[in-house]
Amino acid sequence: MTDTGKLKKIATQVRRDILRMVYEARSGHPGGPLGATELLTALYFKVLRHDPDNFTMEAKGEDLFFLSNGHLSAGWYSVLARSGYFSTEELSTFRRIDSRLQGHPATEEGLPGVRVASGSLGQGLSVACGAALAKKLNGDDRLVYCLMGDGEQQEGQIWEAAMFAAGKKIDNLIGIIDYNGQQIDGAVNDVMPLGDLKAKWEAFGWRVLEMEGNKMEAVLEGLEQARSLCKKEEPVMILMHTEMGFGVDFMMGTHEWHGKPPNEEQFERAMANFEETLGDY
Repeated sequence: MTDTGKLKKIATQVRRDILRMVYEARSGHPGGPLGATELLTALYFKVLRHDPDNFTMEAKGEDLFFLSNGHLSAGWYSVLARSGYFSTEELSTFRRIDSRLQGHPATEEGLPGVRVASGSLGQGLSVACGAALAKKLNGDDRLVYCLMGDGEQQEGQIWEAAMFAAGKKIDNLIGIIDYNGQQIDGAVNDVMPLGDLKAKWEAFGWRVLEMEGNKMEAVLEGLEQARSLCKKEEPVMILMHTEMGFGVDFMMGTHEWHGKPPNEEQFERAMANFEETLGDY
């Protein structure tokens, strides 16, 4: 089996994990992480240079990933566990009292892989800018990645960070926007239209790429292209076109599953879309 084939199998299992975690917790956000599964899988199983067995907050000599849209936590926890940061059995504690796997990632419980609390939207890119600048100052040649939502682009702090990154030539930074057109209250263009997002980021001094986010081959190609543009005095942004709820027939393309768990019948119907590949937790 090719590397791409293996990544697709992992992505299928990640989607099963997401659905099971949200269903068993009777709480959580299935739509976003289902749409971003290819990206998270590609990063943690192919692209990131990281060491799950020796996690440190400093991450010297490692690539860094920050999840700004923290409500995608179920997908992130799945790839963290399946890439070796902690046991997959712990996924069953998602959103439980005293669990390390809170609904939005947190740091007080010391969950390996998580370096900053997130979910208060608009803040992740600022954190990523600081981490990337620190790596440059420390002579660390690794890269920093930050995933954001498209609805999150309505936050003013995003654009302050955008100016800062370009102004300070933070060229070891790759931002990624999950561009699915949906947010908690409806379509992004109905809540607050973003206009020409590509032109806006370019006007702020970023190199901007676009990629299809629900095709593993396209994700791998897009991430490789983004890496090739780093270290050239400009930060890089990827507009990643995805579909919220991707893979589950009745969840796709609507904001209704942004933050709603399936009931038992819906859970069984959703799981039927995906064959078990690596073993459910």
